[in-house]
Amino acid sequence: MELTENNVKVLLAKLPLLKSEIQKVIVGQDAILDELLVAFLAGGHCLLEGVPGLAKTLMVKTMSQALHLSFRRIQFTPDLMPTDIVGTEILEEDHATGKRFFKFNKGPLFANIVLADEINRTPPKTQSALLEAMQEFEVTYGGQTYPLDKPFFILATQNPIEQAGTYPLPEAQLDRFLLLVKMGYPTEQEEFEVLNRTTGTKKADVKPVINAEDIQQAQALVRQVNINDELVKYVSLLIRATRPDTTSLAYVKDWVRWGAGPRAGQALILTAKARALLKGRYAVLMEDIHAMAPAVLRHRVLMNFKAEAENITSDHVTAELIKAIERPKAI
Repeated sequence: MELTENNVKVLLAKLPLLKSEIQKVIVGQDAILDELLVAFLAGGHCLLEGVPGLAKTLMVKTMSQALHLSFRRIQFTPDLMPTDIVGTEILEEDHATGKRFFKFNKGPLFANIVLADEINRTPPKTQSALLEAMQEFEVTYGGQTYPLDKPFFILATQNPIEQAGTYPLPEAQLDRFLLLVKMGYPTEQEEFEVLNRTTGTKKADVKPVINAEDIQQAQALVRQVNINDELVKYVSLLIRATRPDTTSLAYVKDWVRWGAGPRAGQALILTAKARALLKGRYAVLMEDIHAMAPAVLRHRVLMNFKAEAENITSDHVTAELIKAIERPKAI
């Protein structure tokens, strides 16, 4: 699909409507909603982190209602098995012939939007069952490959790792998430509005405003958004500066155990393009890159013990890098 003026106008007109429908239920959290929509437009998966009770699950469910897409929720628990999410073969009988045969019974992973709720409550064996689905958009069972529905979007929620009964996600799986979005407590006014809305009899009616075809067109348009070569070079410098073995920055060598790989650069450019489109622009600006850098690098820059002891996070490193890396003069 070509990036024509008419196509862009039609799709861009629908995006604000999508956000408005979600906000019928979700109070505030504008930045969080923008990041979720950016991940979806970029065709990637998103990990949403926050303490219980912040409406992470409700946000995803409301998003699926406004998108007019199939939605499945998987509650991750310590006893959840890989077959519980991928599916399994069941023995069936043909009543006409009496012959028995195995039929693959698809699991909850076969939906457009899959909410992996409290993903870090389940052991790594089950967490890793998502790897193929997230990367290849297909699953394999018994030597047979089954394609997943398109568009396909996994939005996982997790409680902070320090809480009891959680299993840290493997680094390989963390890297499959396009963004790691951190959700904080609402403001005083937002909390007042939440209490007012949710303790009465009135219930918001969320209407679907975008269908699967619209989303696939929007995802195709994202890749056609223009980005200057100088900005691509800037992204490359930013990503390479996170690696302690190649950077010249002392604080990276002091604090970082493992830097971001090339996938981080791809994610940063794609999400910057998606953000530009969401803002009604057809070209990436420096502000798009800076806005998306924390969520892109948050789970890809691994801090060492010294940084953890000093309460230094990857967000601190990203903020310092944005100050330190020289911006292109022409931008």
